[in-house]
Amino acid sequence: MKTFVREEVEPLDLVFDYPGAQYDVKNKRARAAIQPLRKEVKRQGLWACHLGPEHGGRGYGQVKLGLMNEILGRTVWGPTVFGTAAPDTGNSEILARFGTPAQKDRFLKPLLDGEIVSCYSMTEPQGGGDPGVFTTRAVRDGDHWVINGEKWFSSQAQFAAFFIVMAVTDTQAGPHKGMSMFLVPAETPGIRIVRGVGMIGDGPDEGTHGYVRYENVRVPVDAVLGEEGGAFKVAQARLGGGRLHHAMRTIGVCNRAFEMMCERAVSRQTKGSRLADKQAVQTYVADSHVELQQFRLLVLHAAWVCDQGDEKAMIEAIAGVKIATPKIYHDIVQRAVHVHGSLGASNEMPLARWWMKVPAMGIMDGPTEVHRFNLAKQLLRSVKPATGLFPSEHLIGAREAARRKLTEYIENQVEASA
Repeated sequence: MKTFVREEVEPLDLVFDYPGAQYDVKNKRARAAIQPLRKEVKRQGLWACHLGPEHGGRGYGQVKLGLMNEILGRTVWGPTVFGTAAPDTGNSEILARFGTPAQKDRFLKPLLDGEIVSCYSMTEPQGGGDPGVFTTRAVRDGDHWVINGEKWFSSQAQFAAFFIVMAVTDTQAGPHKGMSMFLVPAETPGIRIVRGVGMIGDGPDEGTHGYVRYENVRVPVDAVLGEEGGAFKVAQARLGGGRLHHAMRTIGVCNRAFEMMCERAVSRQTKGSRLADKQAVQTYVADSHVELQQFRLLVLHAAWVCDQGDEKAMIEAIAGVKIATPKIYHDIVQRAVHVHGSLGASNEMPLARWWMKVPAMGIMDGPTEVHRFNLAKQLLRSVKPATGLFPSEHLIGAREAARRKLTEYIENQVEASA
């Protein structure tokens, strides 16, 4: 995979490099270029490995998927070539678990074959990702649901063949039981893409994250994915793995940035010696290596925990990964930019593009701050307070307790030998 991605896939990033290019199924030239690559991936048994054999994948656990995504993260086109591009991976998992046979026939197979792409339409302009303030409603009307509202940052909306939409179906039940998930074909009347929202650095017409307005969008009753009121359960089916995959792909980007940093350090001379001989640069290299290895092991451990099926441990592990991801991305890419000087900040290196993605890493799949305080609350929940005035590790009390224990042990030994 490393050789294949480096030699065959990374060049695609240089030729088809406009925002959202990997999702543009109408670009016949790009699709023709990736077909032989996809054919080789399938021949090697590495296509859509997040899904089970019944859906054409290998059913790999999170550890193997993590190792794969570490390699794919080096390139924009890698996930598309390997059938693991977001949001299609999460959406395919939702369809596989909660879709009707008719929905699977119509959408899942072409999605897995890479013929179409999809959109996950959840966040809203007034409340971001907080379901407690969502206003998009779905109201039952006979044998149909009618959806009205606005969604924000619905990724790849302009290219999608279908949307998975989260909407309020019971205003009295609260966000955990009052929301449902709907599958909405893109050609359904009433879907209006107000505009495509771009990322930092994109041009005014380069946005691929849709600001979508749903105006009396009518779908049949069986468009509900999972149970009515079960949107949270459906959403959680896709989020855990997605957060891990973002983290492993971050390692891929950071590895490239680290390699570029090291190459620049041994190639560039200033003030009579190489950059590699400057202590500040040596510190960059050493710290980046250690931090990247620490983060990689943290993510692999979280993946292993997920494969064990312990839900509580999984929540803690994934939260830790989510907290650490934006920092490692920021620190290593920033150091690489700095070592490259003005060239690193220019548009003639990929570093500036990566640097502009740093803010997004702290927001995707939930803000870092939310994961931080949720993890802290969960870790503190099982901790018992000290029973006395001083902490349990207070040396004076601890010594006294140790002496009593030792004295009792010695006396027992003496009695036993007598």
